[in-house]
Amino acid sequence: MSESRLNPKYKETISRLVNQSPYFSLLSMKIKDLEWGTAVLEVELEEKHLQPFGFVHGGVMASVMDAATFWAVFPQVKDGMGLTTVEIKVNFLAPVQKGKLVAKGRCIKIGKTLALGDATIYNAKGNLLAHGTATMMIVPDLKVEGQENLPPKKI
Repeated sequence: MSESRLNPKYKETISRLVNQSPYFSLLSMKIKDLEWGTAVLEVELEEKHLQPFGFVHGGVMASVMDAATFWAVFPQVKDGMGLTTVEIKVNFLAPVQKGKLVAKGRCIKIGKTLALGDATIYNAKGNLLAHGTATMMIVPDLKVEGQENLPPKKI
């Protein structure tokens, strides 16, 4: 798909719907910025994110990675289509115990049935904590709850 600008009303509506979803709420994860081919997500770390040794659990990092790649790709998928992750790979580069996670996702390529994205996760100081890639399958008629009332994607 060609380069495009997202409609600010679309960005606001989809971010609100996603940020209020059960899993995003569980992890205290939020979409902070959404553009054509990129997404920025944040997590304010809490005790619930820690494994028994006091560090953020790898599953939290993988979830944030998955979400950042997903939301970087999703705006470029044709209307009426959805995505589901079929493969994810995460390299954990440094541990973290507190503060904030900032994930920056990027769409690498969209095909007819598959899409590829990558993401990096940083702490609030900008230290690189993780990098990963995700492959997503494009699925017809898979919709975000509340998607029927979304404003147009493009301006």
